[in-house]
This record gives sequence, structure tokens and C-alpha cells, in this order.
Amino acid sequence: MLVYLNGDWIPADSAHVSVFDRGFIFGDSVYEVIPVYGHRRLREAAHLARLKASMTAVGMDERLRPVHWPTVCARLAETLPSGDGTLYLQVTRGAAPRQHAFPANAPLTLFAYARPRVSEPTGSAACEVTAVLCDDIRWARCDIKTTSLIANVLLVQEALSRGADEALLVRDDRVNEGAVSNVFAMCGDRLRTAPRSHLILGGITRDVVLELAAGLGIAVEERAPSRTELSGAREVFITSSSREVAAVTHIDGRPVGDGGVQGPVFRRLHSAFQTFKEEVRMGRRM
Repeated sequence: MLVYLNGDWIPADSAHVSVFDRGFIFGDSVYEVIPVYGHRRLREAAHLARLKASMTAVGMDERLRPVHWPTVCARLAETLPSGDGTLYLQVTRGAAPRQHAFPANAPLTLFAYARPRVSEPTGSAACEVTAVLCDDIRWARCDIKTTSLIANVLLVQEALSRGADEALLVRDDRVNEGAVSNVFAMCGDRLRTAPRSHLILGGITRDVVLELAAGLGIAVEERAPSRTELSGAREVFITSSSREVAAVTHIDGRPVGDGGVQGPVFRRLHSAFQTFKEEVRMGRRM
């Protein structure tokens, strides 16, 4: 596997960064994940804009290691054997003597690689997950896509220890998002999801689903459901670059909606997303 590191294309086994890199010592680093279908990058411009926004939010100066990310992404995407997978891009504040203050003029560390998509099981269970509710223990800038993910790691591990796939996070009685996903809930006749704010990572797949819902005439309210509203929701599903669109069938061991099966709104949106992916592969959508 070839990876991109600071302007060079090298085998992954030969790629090394300094032990004093701030991404390693402080988690002083941001990242982005871009889905690829048929060698075509899904919403690349939006993903790169989010990466730049994360860099700006943490005070990283892109002039300290300029790069033309679209060129890098295009080359990485072509290395995917099946044409499907994800691109991982990471930027750290670089290597410098350990101190909390920003170093002066240290070149950024730029790293990227392509990961083939693992073959997915077939059948309805392939797009289903179970979840548990957890208190949101993360910091107050969830909109920054930083590699400082220890809170998310702990929350996912808690979900797994409780026999579930994902943790749905509650803050001030509102379910804003999952540990690694955005959350949608069908409450009454409206699909609810938390609005963009510092409390969630504004997902690109989330944006696509909102567009698809509008095209299907599904009423959407960008308001995070309360814990009580979520427990009474007819349907719940999550979105992310890796899981795409997946129905939540059980929360805290209790079935969601009508017996913990995929609901009609989810099925319509899941089908629309599959069509969207094929149009991306054909170059008809981006």
C-alpha cells in the first residue's frame, strides 16, 4: 500500500513520523474521511471544506505545508482495487519540542491513504444496528473533526460492552448524535435530527440524506429529539461515511417502533441513497 506523507508517496511500512509530532503527543491533529464509489470521491469539495474549517478552528496555518488535496485524493482513489473505499486525510501541527503553546513555523505533518471497502454482508441485517443511550462526555467543540477521540473511543467501547453497536449521546436531555454517527428519529410525522452547531459534527452523509428526504417529500425538523421523544420514535436511524445509512432496531435492549424492524421512511431513504451511490459511480452525481 502506498501512502502520502509530506509530499512523498511511499510504502506504508516505510512511512514514519517523529515521536515528537504533536499529533502523537497531544492529539493536536485534525482529519477527514472521504467515501469513494467507482473511483469517484463523494462530495470531495464538502469534505475538504470541512477539513479546512477544522484546521482554521484549531489555528493551523495551511501555508506551513501547502498541498493540493484534490490531486492527492484522485491518485489515492485510483489505487482502490474495486473502486470503492474511503480516503483518510490527517493534518497535525508538526514536530516540535514538547510544550503546550503552538510552535513557531513548524511544518505541518500531512498524511493520507486509501482503504478498500470491506465486503458487506447481504440481506436486511446488513443495514441494521443496535444502540444504547450514553451521557455525552465529550468536549464542547464536537464540530471540529479532531483526532483527539478518546471520549468517542470510550463511548463506543461502552456500547460494545453492553451488547450494542453504537452509543447515542445525550446532553441536556437531547440526543444530538452518536459516538461515530449522526442520528435521525421519526417523531410523529416529522423526521428530526440535531441542527448544525458546536454540539455535533456536521456529517456530509447527513447532508445527503437531508437532500434526499426533501426530494421524497419527507418533512424534516432540525431539532435534536429529547430522550423521551427518542424512546417513542416510530423509527431511528444513523448516518456516517462508513456505515452510510443504517436502521437502529433496538435501543437499550428495547425494540424501536413497530417491533424493532426497518420502518418505511428508513427504507425509502436507504433505497434513495443506494441510487445516489450508483449515480456517483456513473459520474452523474457528486
